[in-house]
Amino acid sequence: MRSARIFVILLLLLIVTFAGCRTNQVKDAGTPLAGKPGSTAQTEKKPPNTAPSLNAEKANGNLKVQFLDVGQGDSILIQFPDGKNMLVDAGPPESEQYVVSYLEKQGIKKINYLVATHPHLDHIGGFEKVLENFDIGSIYMPKVTANTKAFENALLSIEKKGLKIKVAKAGVSVIDQDKLQVGFVGPVDTGYEDLNNYSAVTRIQYGETAFLLTGDTGTLSENQMIASGANLKADVLKVGHHGSSHSSSIRFLAAVSPQYAVISVGVGNDYGHPSEKTIAKLNKAGIKILRTDQLRTIVFSSDGRTASRLVS
Repeated sequence: MRSARIFVILLLLLIVTFAGCRTNQVKDAGTPLAGKPGSTAQTEKKPPNTAPSLNAEKANGNLKVQFLDVGQGDSILIQFPDGKNMLVDAGPPESEQYVVSYLEKQGIKKINYLVATHPHLDHIGGFEKVLENFDIGSIYMPKVTANTKAFENALLSIEKKGLKIKVAKAGVSVIDQDKLQVGFVGPVDTGYEDLNNYSAVTRIQYGETAFLLTGDTGTLSENQMIASGANLKADVLKVGHHGSSHSSSIRFLAAVSPQYAVISVGVGNDYGHPSEKTIAKLNKAGIKILRTDQLRTIVFSSDGRTASRLVS
């Protein structure tokens, strides 16, 4: 019964045709970045689990990308130079109030773009609370369902607000401006056996800097993104599947060539994330690793020329 109910709700919410969703290719696909930015990171120390004061950064018109400490899950807040906001995932249910409080401390009243990378609990568990507390512009989700209470609740909350779902898939453009391009480079295909491979992979380019947010995407989807010819280069990579051994292949890391790798992971989690193999690959590639279980909420700022970690 639940499966049938979820299917009906999803049909009511989705845009009339999946293919009719805007599917412009990300503007700078295939264009490499203009070199690696220099690091301006300060000495690493564990900051408090509170929202950093970014008022001065807002005045400077910078792009801010914030990897929230939601434990074993994902939630990423992006604040664009024009004052608009994007939230990619909302963490597990136990972190829903933290996500809401964090956004409120940033002075956010509207989430212009809300993205659910895929319907796993540790990514959509906080969606219901976010939908209740903020005005929402556009919602993006991959074309896949899950027979879970959390997914059903998310769909019901979307329906209650009278919103429609836009499909997140490779080639869909969200923002296409002079210095700012935001769009999806994955998933490339459909019909995956592993739900993680449906993960919406978001690439954000601001000037000469870029961020790649991979959800829980696995090696299969990584290889398809490489084969698609999309520009995957990024200064900051949100490591797939919390640093699982099933993501972050050597080929994919070479294609992205990040300076920083952010792993969103819970302290002492039951999954053994991040995998020692993944950590070894990142270290061998000379990529600086930042983990939310060690550093808590991690914040980056970009002026379009360099992407720097802000340390409170």
